[in-house]
Amino acid sequence: MRAVVIGSGIAGIAVAIRLAAKGHQVQVFEANDYPGGKLTVLEKDGFRWDAGPSLFTMPHYVDELFRLAGREPQEHFNYERLKIACEYFWEDGTHLTGHSDPQKFAHEVETQLGIDGTPVRQHFRKAAFKYEMTKGVFLERSLHRFSTYTSRDFFKGIANIWRLHLLPNMDRVNRKALEHPKLVQLFNRYATYNGSNPYAAPGVLNLIPHFEHNVGAAFPQGGMHAITMSLYHLAKDIGVEFNFGEPVDRIVTQGGRATGIEIGGKAVSADIVVSNMDVVPTYRHLMKDQKAPERVLRHERSSSALIFYWGIKRQFPQMDLHNIFFSDDYRTEFAHIFERGDVYHDPTVYIHISSKMEPADAPDGMENWFVMINVPGNQGQDWDGIIAQARSRIIEKLSRMLKVDVAALIVTEDRLEPRTIESRTSSYTGALYGASSNSRMSAFLRHANFSRKIKNLYFCGGSVHPGGGIPLCLLSARIVADMIKAA
Repeated sequence: MRAVVIGSGIAGIAVAIRLAAKGHQVQVFEANDYPGGKLTVLEKDGFRWDAGPSLFTMPHYVDELFRLAGREPQEHFNYERLKIACEYFWEDGTHLTGHSDPQKFAHEVETQLGIDGTPVRQHFRKAAFKYEMTKGVFLERSLHRFSTYTSRDFFKGIANIWRLHLLPNMDRVNRKALEHPKLVQLFNRYATYNGSNPYAAPGVLNLIPHFEHNVGAAFPQGGMHAITMSLYHLAKDIGVEFNFGEPVDRIVTQGGRATGIEIGGKAVSADIVVSNMDVVPTYRHLMKDQKAPERVLRHERSSSALIFYWGIKRQFPQMDLHNIFFSDDYRTEFAHIFERGDVYHDPTVYIHISSKMEPADAPDGMENWFVMINVPGNQGQDWDGIIAQARSRIIEKLSRMLKVDVAALIVTEDRLEPRTIESRTSSYTGALYGASSNSRMSAFLRHANFSRKIKNLYFCGGSVHPGGGIPLCLLSARIVADMIKAA
């Protein structure tokens, strides 16, 4: 069959690979002149930054795509398992090394915080349990198919539903399990992995640390952008046709079926249409003649990001690939993001330094800092004013905590913010993960991977089930391909 994929984000490339590997003729149409969506790259003044996602977990989902295409993954794509998941810093001078190994992490907690590490070990075991009980229902299958609710995985989950923490929020679960305020804050931060608020998101999301510690985070050789490029080249190698600089104008339907797309007045016929575009602009711009699922489209959006790409003329041995500098008032910080729609004066700062793993990403003796804070989506705020103020406060915070004048070390700079995220990737409001997960029903309120009203129309990517982030986007592509196979 002929398949058209709208958008070449990581899910769009993955679904193209899966369909081509099954013998379908696949064309991908991308508005930008490059593949990858948010998973792209920036180069400037001798520095290179992975411009978008910086955390790589569940790498076997990428390996799986190579094997489906009859390739040995290690011949095309390689990665290194991280021994340290993240370095954590607080204003009072506390510093925790987040070892990837749960036992070492718990020992670090005992050494640095002077408390028993047993609750941490138990928390990681519970995260693994939550993952095992939910992956076959919430992650690897459509929530919008009856067959999901008659599966063995569903009944296994129901039998253990009281242990999954679907009702209490993440913060409540973490406070009860961990007690120490720094540990609670540290594990609350995992809500940001899908752009949510730990004081509202359900406790089942405490399964997220499982990906980073029990399974283990990794770093691709060549940086995060290597994920995009390796899969892009794989897709081309097995016959996928990419069309860049080709924004789609309309999804064409006839008799309740998707029959292709329209670009610049030109029709491209297809038996299957898959949109990797954010589901909101898919309906608002490409399907104006169709009734939109307004309740789904109005669902609260995830947070966005303000990112500064700084070339730093010094190296910091106390920092690693991933680093977090925490706010002193996490609850208020999230209230500003999700309730007030602005940025707290003391934001938590995340710094990704890929030159720790890829020295060529920065000149000798320097580092490439990807400096990010979580911010609300674009709702018409005074972003120029917000950005200038946030930049000043981030520099003040880092200078204070690192005991050095950070501003004097910046030799080059660029940035990405909600307006440019929205304009470059068609992510509605600049949301990083589509819809938020700030309610116990969030998983069910995400758009399905298929259209209930239009046959042969499918959806993949971070704005639909199962959610945002590289692993879930890759799973959305798998779900779509399985549906098409079964149709």
